Amino acid sequence: MSQQEKEKRLIALGLAVIDTEANSLRDLATRLNTDFAQACQFCLGCEGRIVVTGMGKSGHIGGKIAATLASTGTPAFFVHPGEASHGDMGMITSKDVVVAISNSGETQEISILLPLIKRLGVPLISLTGNANSTLAQAAEINLDVSVENEACPLGLAPTSSTTTALAMGDALAIALLEERGFSEDDFALSHPGGSLGKKLLLRVGDVIHRDQEMPMVSENSLLKDALVEMSAKGFGMTTVVDEKQKVLGIFTDGDLRRAMDDDVDVYTATMSEVMTSGGTNITEKMLAAEALSLMQEQRINALLVLAEDQSLKGVLNMHDLLRAGVI
Repeated sequence: MSQQEKEKRLIALGLAVIDTEANSLRDLATRLNTDFAQACQFCLGCEGRIVVTGMGKSGHIGGKIAATLASTGTPAFFVHPGEASHGDMGMITSKDVVVAISNSGETQEISILLPLIKRLGVPLISLTGNANSTLAQAAEINLDVSVENEACPLGLAPTSSTTTALAMGDALAIALLEERGFSEDDFALSHPGGSLGKKLLLRVGDVIHRDQEMPMVSENSLLKDALVEMSAKGFGMTTVVDEKQKVLGIFTDGDLRRAMDDDVDVYTATMSEVMTSGGTNITEKMLAAEALSLMQEQRINALLVLAEDQSLKGVLNMHDLLRAGVI
């Protein structure tokens, strides 16, 4: 077999797996019924946490489902069923809801826990591929995640079955998210370290340059002194303020080029003669992501941050947003 033929065969094998799993998901969609809605109601009424459990590959899927629930507004955690029978059952309270995952519905480690779950009076939701199994029969609600075929040609490795279980878990999490009115801000609070969290939580006031870091001259300052200030502060611009630090205007690299084209004398010209009046300003409470959008929209590299009395509070430039991870 040539290298090209081998590559084609490998690609065909991969496509067959994807096709098999895609068909399993399409079949799953046809079975989503009132049982799913009732499972959601159990979760919405939960006063404690959603406790997800599963063994082997189902356990890995369970861990991901618990993490997705927790990050989308439904407090949840994963308990290993083997550990649960050796003490970790104490993590489950009467206010919780248990979600148990087993394709066969006969996983021994989970079956051992069923009498204990019943004794606690905890609602049990099962995700199984066998509605007549021990687990499905013990559950208040069984969500059918059965598959016609595993993608594994031997029919042994959990593939299609784990994909459908994962999709059912995602469907549950997102339905609960929508029903709870979970917002972007809520999502950011549970993801403060990620780039999304920075975009949704980071404020201008968290990253601006203040006090002595701000490039600032008066309207009577000479242009040559303003150039020194621009160079020292490294912003490529300087603000022009009055005696109360109210912004009168700005002077940028672009203004300098225009002044040179007009043969302005840098030793005698004052800032009132060459500055651009005003300047785009924002407040420190604005989201850093909104400030970035404003810069991109107006094609500028710096923004003036003003206090309530319109005095200069700080200066923000594109590099600050880059360092903060907003870009």
